[in-house]
Amino acid sequence: MAPRTAESVPAHPPQPDAPVPRRPAKAASEPVGPCTPRHLCVTFRPPPPDRVAPIPTSEHARPKRKPARPPARPGATPRRDAPLPEAPLLDVPQPKAPQVEAPQVEAPQAEATLAEAPQADAPQMAASLADSSLADLRLADTPAPAFAPLKTERLTLRPLLASDAAAMHRLVNDWEVTRTLAELPYPYPRELADDWIGVTRKQIDDGHAYHLAITGHEGEKETLVGVVGLTLDRAARTGRLGYWVGKAFWGHGVATEAAGRLTRWGFANLTLDRIRAEVTPANLASCAVLRRIGFRQTGTAVRHFTTSGSDHEVLVFEATRDDVFGRPTAPPAVDGQKPLVLVVACALVDTDGRVLLARRPEGKTMAGLWEFPGGKVNAGETPEAALIRELKEEIGIDVAAACLAPFAFASHAYEGFHLLMPLFICRRWKGVPRPRENQTLAWVRATKLTEYEMPPADKPLIPLLRDFL
Repeated sequence: MAPRTAESVPAHPPQPDAPVPRRPAKAASEPVGPCTPRHLCVTFRPPPPDRVAPIPTSEHARPKRKPARPPARPGATPRRDAPLPEAPLLDVPQPKAPQVEAPQVEAPQAEATLAEAPQADAPQMAASLADSSLADLRLADTPAPAFAPLKTERLTLRPLLASDAAAMHRLVNDWEVTRTLAELPYPYPRELADDWIGVTRKQIDDGHAYHLAITGHEGEKETLVGVVGLTLDRAARTGRLGYWVGKAFWGHGVATEAAGRLTRWGFANLTLDRIRAEVTPANLASCAVLRRIGFRQTGTAVRHFTTSGSDHEVLVFEATRDDVFGRPTAPPAVDGQKPLVLVVACALVDTDGRVLLARRPEGKTMAGLWEFPGGKVNAGETPEAALIRELKEEIGIDVAAACLAPFAFASHAYEGFHLLMPLFICRRWKGVPRPRENQTLAWVRATKLTEYEMPPADKPLIPLLRDFL
């Protein structure tokens, strides 16, 4: 809506006895009430009298024009009251808003086994990186933030360090370990460990892959026990899981604990639709690990193994978000009918017209998907009361019922229940939204909402909200 401006003098003033023409005032750009949404209350106000220009009644009443000044001589000093020349506008590149997805990269070659091992071409990659400038090393728009180590009950998953090279070489340079790794040479050169660790740090910075050290603690001492990795194919929205564990640590559940933790983190924090893994048919232990995490076998493939120099059959496993976190559940059906689940959501809109989205944290169903803040309506609660409670519990803000305006609702049939979700709009609240349940918050422009993966029940609301804002 264009801002209101003062009325201007008409080019041909009407006769003295003609009525004064006035344009109808535009709708107020701000809500009349303290919390009334714009689409619910439209008020027309005439312009103030002092903003309507007087109509001249004769030629003598018209303002006289000042005679034009002669042009200034070349090189003459401009008059003090002369307007200064306008400075040219600089085309300053605006910083890009952080995106959920990193730049698309080519799909990496699939490995022939489950394990993510140091690649044989790492020395050449490291040499090319050493000759590149710092700008060339940054493939992403902006450097990725430091990776926070992932914790489990017994283990820590963290980026590999240069000091890990000797311990990693000692563990992986074992035929019992390397025989299941498709692209790993045996014997494994010691210098290759140093080169590959350098490559893994760059991959984490660029957001292309996450190869992490699996460490445990014996008292105050940290011990490297293996490596787990997740390589991303951004274009296909898939990841490839791999791991290996030193033989001395087999049989202690290390692989299940580490691979499961990284898989859950990947679905909850990366834009992935599925994660796949490959394992040789003889590696029954790794097959069991994948099934415990939630993977299911989807087929077979043939891969070339560097260790043996020949092709071998591998089993292909895949997992989706629902396989790992489970599907949404509801009370049992009554008389063969799906139960109706009532939830309520809110589109918080800030002064810049951005909408607040929350990303479901790891451990919840549909983890990693973005949604409007809100939650279930308890028995005896009104939708407004439930939303006020949920906003306080989830993001720590206080909202009055008068500041919640019904906007639309979603009706979606899930596998075991039917979801009904009213969506409210709120522009007034007290406090600063902060995550209280390990979720991630993001203020998103209405035109960018479709770039955030959301549950199926939320998606039909996006076009309505985008057109309104």
